Amino acid sequence: MHVKININGKLYEKDVEPRLLLAHFIRDVAGLTGTHIGCETSICGACTVLSNGLAVKSCTMFAVQADGADLVTIEGMAKDGQLHPLQESFWEEHGLQCGYCTPGMIMCSHQLLSRNESPSEAEIREALDGNLCRCTGYQNIVKAVQSAAGKLKRTTKVAAGD
Repeated sequence: MHVKININGKLYEKDVEPRLLLAHFIRDVAGLTGTHIGCETSICGACTVLSNGLAVKSCTMFAVQADGADLVTIEGMAKDGQLHPLQESFWEEHGLQCGYCTPGMIMCSHQLLSRNESPSEAEIREALDGNLCRCTGYQNIVKAVQSAAGKLKRTTKVAAGD
């Protein structure tokens, strides 16, 4: 089947097998390897991307289901060489160790912060419930999301002239 998928602002067109997972399309066709494949059963969340603004686990979605979609992967978060506040905060707050889960954590956190600019610790933990980290114990991940929320609020106020 022929698909057209916009990933990080670039259009990718390809004839694909109907059974090709979106995660494999992103990695093998688009060549974007930041989307990690951990379990291929939707348990770990390492493959999470934004599809039309919603966090989805790309290992449980076929590429043909994403035909016509706008995707954002971890590579699409930075703009003009500047890390996104979430990426900065994960770095500054030591919200990663091995880094395997980090792209999925950041993408889920992005969806949370787009809906709730000041989430509580409990809300952050609930939003990240579908993403597994075997290294950190989550405490610094939560601190990173809280830090990013503050940075994003300040950026919004500056842009609004407050």
